[in-house]
Amino acid sequence: MFTDFESINVGDTRSLVRTITEADVRRFVDMTGDDNPLHVDRDFAETTAFKDIVVHGMLGASFISTVIGTKLPGTGALWISQNMEFVLPVRLGDELTVSATVVDKHERERLLDLDTRIVNQNQQVVLAGRGRVKVLTTAAPVAAAEPEERPKVAVVTGGAGGIGRAISRRLAQAGFHVVVNYNSRADRATDLVGEINAIGEVRALAVKADVGTEEGAQALYRAAIGEFGAVSVLVNNASPRINPKPLAALEWADVQAQLDVQVRSAYAMTRAVAPGMAERRWGRIVNITSQAVDGPPTLNWTGYAMAKGALAVFTRYMAAELGPKGITVNAVSPGMTETALIGDIPEKAQLMAARQTPLRRLSRPEDVAAAVAYLVSDDAGFITGDTVAVNGGMVMR
Repeated sequence: MFTDFESINVGDTRSLVRTITEADVRRFVDMTGDDNPLHVDRDFAETTAFKDIVVHGMLGASFISTVIGTKLPGTGALWISQNMEFVLPVRLGDELTVSATVVDKHERERLLDLDTRIVNQNQQVVLAGRGRVKVLTTAAPVAAAEPEERPKVAVVTGGAGGIGRAISRRLAQAGFHVVVNYNSRADRATDLVGEINAIGEVRALAVKADVGTEEGAQALYRAAIGEFGAVSVLVNNASPRINPKPLAALEWADVQAQLDVQVRSAYAMTRAVAPGMAERRWGRIVNITSQAVDGPPTLNWTGYAMAKGALAVFTRYMAAELGPKGITVNAVSPGMTETALIGDIPEKAQLMAARQTPLRRLSRPEDVAAAVAYLVSDDAGFITGDTVAVNGGMVMR
């Protein structure tokens, strides 16, 4: 355990006593190569003003490091600066008392200013100085919840759509209870919930909520908590139709509609679920972005791409902020996917996109769902702030 910085007080003093021997000098010479005859040759030393061997000054000073590293502050100390004055020579056989005293303390930087001094057996100061020491800290490992302690509950926004349905099914197959969010297609949500409940081992709940509003997001979260008690996985998948428009026809309301459903909903849902995930030290958040952000611009998709771009940035920033709390945040970026979302794209354009893809087909909802299932699994526990591209190689990094 590193030293408890808070327990150190100005005025604290620690010291050690060491008698300097010829063996100490020999070891110092072997280590440093400093074989100045003043330190090792008595005949030579007698010809100087000192009249006898003078022990290396830094040999005595090295014991300051011993005091700092083992006594004050002790384990975790990093000696970062020192000034010193060699007041008197040290002789063989001298008994040195080496001490360090805290004279100032800097809480925010975890720094200590130390008075460092060495006195001999005659109580004469042979070395005086001032040092600065940083007291390091290490994050104590915090055990994440064991798998059997984690609530296996997933919320999928836009869960009744093409990609959302595939994600909900895949997570149910992985053993998650699923909260299927929808806004307008109650029939699809109801059918999907019935399908998942028929599995028997997990349960599903359909919740109507406009997650593009704070009220809707809160309603969805409360419904999930009320039914299952917790949320451990959040998939921000809600997305309106692309509604392509050139700039001349594009109103800010069109852009805002995309931002509300894709970004505001992800923001509100993340804020809702993050505290509970942090308390359990385990959580998975996956945001569904788009190849529209990663690849060359698609004409007239400006509002849609702006929202997806903002969602991609949000992913990285949340990964950085929530990572220390045991929560991973990643994105899945599908290419053109066989869902109703591309219904307005001419069939010829879809076929051309498929031919230009190395795997010679469009993405399927199940491809996206597989990537999501991986990112929420324990196998992806050390992946965060990343984007998994599911586009068949259409865009390569």
